[in-house]
Order: sequence, then C-alpha cells, then structure tokens
Amino acid sequence: MNWRKDQRRAARGYHHGNLKEALLEAALDLIAKKGPAGFTFADAARSAGVSPAAPYRHFRDREELLGSIAQRGFEQFEAMLAAAWDDGRPDTATAFERVGKAYLAFARNEPAFYSAMFESGVPVDVNPMLLTASERAFNVIRAAAERLAALTPPGVARPPALMMALHIWSMSHGVASLFSRGDAARRKLPMSPEDLLEAGVLIYLRGLGFPTDRKPDERGAEPSSSRTSPPGPPPRGDVARPPGPPPLQRSRADEEAADAPPSGSAGPWGTRK
Repeated sequence: MNWRKDQRRAARGYHHGNLKEALLEAALDLIAKKGPAGFTFADAARSAGVSPAAPYRHFRDREELLGSIAQRGFEQFEAMLAAAWDDGRPDTATAFERVGKAYLAFARNEPAFYSAMFESGVPVDVNPMLLTASERAFNVIRAAAERLAALTPPGVARPPALMMALHIWSMSHGVASLFSRGDAARRKLPMSPEDLLEAGVLIYLRGLGFPTDRKPDERGAEPSSSRTSPPGPPPRGDVARPPGPPPLQRSRADEEAADAPPSGSAGPWGTRK
C-alpha cells in the first residue's frame, strides 16, 4: 500500500480525526520541494492549514515529525526490497540483482521519503518504531548478502557477511544519491543508475573470486557449461594472482565478532543520540 497516495485526498483539509495525517502529508510535500532542512514546524502547520500550536497534539517537535515520515518510508522500503528479494528465488544472483534495482527504484520514485530516511539527520532511535522499521529494511540487504557470501568460491577469503551488506548498501546509496540530486543530468553520465550499480557490484564480486562472466550456481561453483568448455587462454581481462603470501584466514570467532554491530549502535542506517 502506498501511504502517500492513499492519504493525499484525506489530508488536504483539516478536521478533527485526520490532523496527524494532514501534517505528515504537508511535511512530505515540503521535503519534496525544499529538502528536510528547508522548513520549520510552523511551516508544516501552515501548509496543513492549521494553527502553529496544532502540531503539538501529535508531535513533540519537528524532529519527531520527520522521524514519523522516515518510519513510514522505511516500512515501504522494506516491503519493496523484500518483494524483490523473494527469499532468493529463483536463484541468489538473480534475486540479488532485483534487490539492487528495487533500491534504486525506491530512491527515484519516492525522493521525499528517501531524503527523510537518509538526509534529515534524525537519529533512527528518535522513536522505537523508526528504529525497528530501519532495521527490518536493512535486514533484507543483510539476508541477501549472507546468502551471497555462502556462495563464495572455496578457498577464497571474504569479508564477514555484515561487512558485505554494508559494502553493497554503500554502493547502492551512492548511486541513488548521485542520480537523485540531478548530478547525472548536469554531467550527462553515459550510463543508467542500474548499469552503474551493476558494474560496481560485478567489480566487487570479482574481487571476492566470483566468476563475473556468468552467475554462480547455488553451490558457489561455475555452471557445468563452463567446466566442459574447451581448453584455451583465460577470458580477456582475467589477471592471474601475483605470487605472494596467501590471504589471511579469519577464524570463526573473528567473523562472528565482525558481524556483530558495534556496542551502542542503533543499526546500520544511523546512530543513537
């Protein structure tokens, strides 16, 4: 369900019973026009057609108002990512690619929500519901990264699954931010955001030892067709690993410690006050 579209008509005129929705809709429209830092609490009240004192019936201050918008954004974001992931069906690589596209689609289609979620400066623990919503959204990316990590080719060292999730989130967020701010139009980038993200993820996976000229199968090995190919030189662009000491191997305890969030953390999307 798209909260913004469903509530737009009801939120236009204030009457007892829909003040909270009117304020949220007004603030969301202001974010779209001016950014999350471009309006005051009083501006939101004025845009909703109510007195400056009316918002205090539902929100402690402007930060709590923004937090409520971010919460609803994360709820929609989580639903969109989860639908794209679809528990890794039909295979991990295909589902993983869908998650990246869903991330970019949300940033493009819901820029006001995305801005409130990631650019407002509101701590994710401003209310428990926001914290829960943000963690549920990130957990979709983490689940996808964990499934992908399990397919790492044998004998190849890899980062902990949590770190892989953060790496992939960083790439997705960077591409989304680049295109959402209009930089792509000014610089006339020769690729779409989807192509840019796909290229970045492929380079990342290649660094982890995945054969990026084909999708890894569910056992982490190359498809059988690649094993029956005739002998010959490696594909163009493949570079042999230079001689040297083998990569450091992490112990299970090291990986579990690295996967655990830092003490006092409010999760990957933000920090506590």
